[in-house]
Amino acid sequence: FRALFKHLFRLIDSNNMEKAAGFVIFRRLCGEIQYLLLKASYGSFHWSSPKGHVDPGEDDFTTALRETKEEAGYDEKDLIIYKDTPLTLNYQVQDKPKIVIYWLAELRNPCQEPILSEEHTDLKWLPKEEAKQCVGFKDNQVMIDKFHQMILDQNKPM
Repeated sequence: FRALFKHLFRLIDSNNMEKAAGFVIFRRLCGEIQYLLLKASYGSFHWSSPKGHVDPGEDDFTTALRETKEEAGYDEKDLIIYKDTPLTLNYQVQDKPKIVIYWLAELRNPCQEPILSEEHTDLKWLPKEEAKQCVGFKDNQVMIDKFHQMILDQNKPM
């Protein structure tokens, strides 16, 4: 039902720029950094990080938390969120401008698997290069590179 509501809301609001927010979630497993990607159950069945439309009166960060809970089953307590370093993507969807704000988030328990909603049909945990190939879009690939570098920089000794 929620997916239908979101789709209808987008159609009603289609004259304005669409705004969304989400998290690029990663985990450290067996010495490897892996990124969570979800396969959409609609349209081109694309792969992306958990994200969704910003509802009226809702701030971007609250949207990212809500959408991640709805789409992957993760609460804020499940994640270490890098709140100070969001990245913004701007692109066109069906000839309409869209802006998506992402924060980097590490899964606290790397063995905790996501719980998919009806909005997605599959999930993958992938290392950086495979994740970039899976998302396909250049802007998303650059974002993964930037977030990956943030993770590596954070791990460097001072």
